[in-house]
Amino acid sequence: MKAGVIAVQGDVAEHAEAVRRAAAAHDEPAEVVTIRDSGIVPDCDVLLMPGGESTTISRLIGREGIAEEIRNHVRAGKPVLATCAGLIVCSRDAKDDRVDALGVVDVSVDRNAFGRQKDSFEAKVPVAELEEPFHAVFIRAPAIDDVGDGVETLATVDGRPVAVRDGPVVATSFHPELTEDSRLHDLAFFPDSRVIA
Repeated sequence: MKAGVIAVQGDVAEHAEAVRRAAAAHDEPAEVVTIRDSGIVPDCDVLLMPGGESTTISRLIGREGIAEEIRNHVRAGKPVLATCAGLIVCSRDAKDDRVDALGVVDVSVDRNAFGRQKDSFEAKVPVAELEEPFHAVFIRAPAIDDVGDGVETLATVDGRPVAVRDGPVVATSFHPELTEDSRLHDLAFFPDSRVIA
């Protein structure tokens, strides 16, 4: 499995390690590549869209010609895991003119819905298809405030969706890569395994 991490900005190394753990649990060798230029996405089986600053990520993937490659990856039914700012960039509506949203997840997003950096928190969040709650790390986290038809809500906090699946894309408000738990990466990239302990 060739896993590409969009590496124009954000926490790249943690995602690379998490996807390697998830692949190893399925006896699947994983080659992880970092993506800063166009031409690499088409060769990837799965993609990770990390957190960071959504306006910066959006600008750089557009400038480098990566944005349309991501859209084509999703159109081809290939998996994507988008986290925090990655969720914002992948949404249909980021509610911010500075973000050229990719529109690959049919949701609108309230940026920084859970507060600023000082309001960061951690919580045990029940996630559909996971047997045990996931220890979620929220840092300047967005919330999803509108979910389109056909989008599955996987988790909520205070009644607000914080994890969804739209076709081949799993998107979260939190940072699953900041824990040792790779079940969200597993859920995104090995969905046929279903209920994950």
